[in-house]
Amino acid sequence: MSNVSNGPTAPTAVKIVVAGGFGVGKTTFVGSISEIEPVRTEESMTSVGAGVDDASALPDKTATTVTMDFGRVHLASDLVLYLFGTPGQPRFAFLWDDLTAGAIGAVVLVDTRRLEDCFAAVDYFEQRDIPFTVAVNRFHGQAFHGLEEVREALAISEHRPMTYCDARDRESTKRVVSSLLESAIVRAESRQTVG
Repeated sequence: MSNVSNGPTAPTAVKIVVAGGFGVGKTTFVGSISEIEPVRTEESMTSVGAGVDDASALPDKTATTVTMDFGRVHLASDLVLYLFGTPGQPRFAFLWDDLTAGAIGAVVLVDTRRLEDCFAAVDYFEQRDIPFTVAVNRFHGQAFHGLEEVREALAISEHRPMTYCDARDRESTKRVVSSLLESAIVRAESRQTVG
């Protein structure tokens, strides 16, 4: 029998999506955890978008994601995580099906000052039965509402993971991603037991 090795094996790749409304911190989230320089498709907001993109709640926002954000994190020597951030404006919703294809789960990032902006993301993942974790982004370190208040406002079941995060802080975003991965693993194992 030969002891010839075929060389190192490629790591297993898993994919998650970071979604939510316009300006909730998706680009920042992906950038804070990615170990590579993230790929960003941000463009400057101009007067052409006036009347199309409602930026009135975000007067300091000057750029917006028009396709996706992409980052990568090695979770172990044989496991790599790819993160895809969705654009937040409704006019780019047609991209979500392609961005979520093959994803094991999603993070729905929430700004509690504009809860209505995340309803579309919550509905999207619930309708497609994709596991997701809700991460309430603490803008300026402040939590404007308690997690149970957010859960009730979004009509999210108690089994759905929900946590606070700071999209700028790598340790915080790592905790959110870990929560999502744990939830996805538990779900996969329960489905194998039933099947």
